[in-house]
Amino acid sequence: MATNKNALIRYRTIDKCLQNQSRQWTLADLIDACSDALYEYEGKETLVSKRTVQLDIQLMRSNKLGYNAPIMVYDRKYYKYEEAGYSITDIPLTQLDMDILTESMEVLSQFKDISLFSELNGVIQKLEDKIYRESDDKAPIIYMEKNDELRGLNHLDTLYQAILKRIVLKIRYQSYKAIRANEIIFHGYLLKEFNNRWFVVGCHDGSYKIQTLALDRIQKIDFDLNRVYDKNKRFDADKFYYNTYGVTVLNDNSIIDILFEVKKQNAPYVISKPFHHSQQLIAEHEDGSVQLQIRVHHNYEIERLFLGFGDAIKVLKPTRFKRRLISILNKTIDNYTKPKG
Repeated sequence: MATNKNALIRYRTIDKCLQNQSRQWTLADLIDACSDALYEYEGKETLVSKRTVQLDIQLMRSNKLGYNAPIMVYDRKYYKYEEAGYSITDIPLTQLDMDILTESMEVLSQFKDISLFSELNGVIQKLEDKIYRESDDKAPIIYMEKNDELRGLNHLDTLYQAILKRIVLKIRYQSYKAIRANEIIFHGYLLKEFNNRWFVVGCHDGSYKIQTLALDRIQKIDFDLNRVYDKNKRFDADKFYYNTYGVTVLNDNSIIDILFEVKKQNAPYVISKPFHHSQQLIAEHEDGSVQLQIRVHHNYEIERLFLGFGDAIKVLKPTRFKRRLISILNKTIDNYTKPKG
């Protein structure tokens, strides 16, 4: 059991003892009560030292835990609450507590559809009740981007359970390029989110080649209980995505060093929010612009990232990547300038 949980059990035990003012409580009595409480929770003998309980009382008296418990000693040996009816469980929440609880609730609510967090539903409801009883209704300060209408989110929990319990999947899947859907026997290893879209990463049955399936392209999922789940021990997510921006991982030949220049207005943004962990500052110019470099796979996502900055970014190297962006930009111009037909 974690040390902080042991401490919490001791605080609550001392609190319960001191609420009972029909009895006189010595330090030895409190030590015995704490030891009994820990035995009840852990199922083994736990010797609580005199020094530990003394420090607990000192912390409960202080504002460090927010208790400010009015614990007094009388007759030089007995402990009690100076205020009848006091309990550390009745401490009102501070405004800071309320702000933290409110924003924590907002964040937790984002994951309500995954069974891993389903047990938190009751906790979230209790938080909501507590918050609405003790504060005015407030708009959230933290707002996480989400799209409740995005297709495929209903598959999240099924996929999560399959990965957790190592169950082979039978997936009806239609890629963007496919004319019709195909059935895939799939061994899932990882759920990944990028740009507000979810993907399941794994292998087709009988293959160790890593595949990425978009949840919004999945039409149906069934468990295939007749097959043995094959955990690919060679798959390491951190290594697999080390040189990747986004979700599309290609072969090592697709890894490129992109040298690019960022204009003055956008330079602070790109420096403070790097495109990739490999980003390095190469040069700073007198006009405020900077040269940066990243090492990543040349994939669809990295192209869209650079194109999204428009004229604020100029790719210098490599030539192949630079020509690819120029080709896309020329086609974009044609879409706006050339008449149809």
